Amino acid sequence: MKKDTMLKQRFFLILTLVALLLTACTPTPTPTASAPTPGTSTPAVTRTELRIGAMRGPTAMGLVKLMQDAENGETDNDYLFTLAGAADELSAALLRGELDIVAVPVNLASLLYNRSEGGVIALALNTLGGLYLLEDGDSISSVEDLRGKTIFSTGKGTTPEFSLNYILTQNGISLEEVTIDYRSEATEIAALLEQGMATIAVLPEPYVTSVMAKNDKLRVALGFAVEWEKVSSGGASLVAGATIVRSGFLAQHKDAIEIFMSEYEASVAYTESHPAETAALIADIGIIPNANLAAIALPKCNVVYRIGDEMQRDIGAYLQVLFEANPASVGGALPGDDFYYHR
Repeated sequence: MKKDTMLKQRFFLILTLVALLLTACTPTPTPTASAPTPGTSTPAVTRTELRIGAMRGPTAMGLVKLMQDAENGETDNDYLFTLAGAADELSAALLRGELDIVAVPVNLASLLYNRSEGGVIALALNTLGGLYLLEDGDSISSVEDLRGKTIFSTGKGTTPEFSLNYILTQNGISLEEVTIDYRSEATEIAALLEQGMATIAVLPEPYVTSVMAKNDKLRVALGFAVEWEKVSSGGASLVAGATIVRSGFLAQHKDAIEIFMSEYEASVAYTESHPAETAALIADIGIIPNANLAAIALPKCNVVYRIGDEMQRDIGAYLQVLFEANPASVGGALPGDDFYYHR
């Protein structure tokens, strides 16, 4: 009996050892991500929609590659673009919250900052001065020659008006000594020149190239950038457009704005490195009638991408000149440092 008991104990001990060995030799499963249950999908990466407005001119040219990339689904944000003929269309939509980002004349950006009590922030300087005075004839060779003349111009309340006023007064010509006929859109001024109903007019590029291609009697009599530098104090350059964002939108979507800044910078870089392809895009969206004219106008439009300290220096110096000449041109006060976005 005792011998049987010992045999049973040995048998169970052997079974136990075998079980332990089998357990030790079985590999532990490596954790893996669970596969989606049939009928479900992996959650998509959150994308932010940005509604962007620009004037149908140079301020939109740096955006055309971004417009194409967005249409092709090649951007990290979703973009909706609006092109307008007049700056006030964009500013009104921005203040109503219908647009998140707009490219507008620099002084209008300052006006909106003051009007909204800091409700907009400048992201980038997008264009330098590309304004010209055209003449059908050869009577204008200096600013002095404008005394007593009728000048047609676009841009009342924005860069063209205040730049023209500043250049005239700094050359000793009072505004009572000239007649300035403002029209709402550059296309209207261009039509008047083409039809011979205006002989002296202020226009920005690319309209200058467009109208001169249709009327070989027209010539560039004065360049505003050159005339501005002759009379401006502190070495301020004639800047043109700024890209601004609603401050509330920036606060809620800073990551999306950072993505936009990177994609916008790449778009401007493409404009500089691929002028022929950019000219084709400019023609496709109707800024200039055809790609050949767009290719001629593009280098004269002075498209840039300046941010941070460089942007603040250039815009600040320009606004200082306008403020000293006419405080109302910038909204009654110069913007504070919070107007300028620093990454």
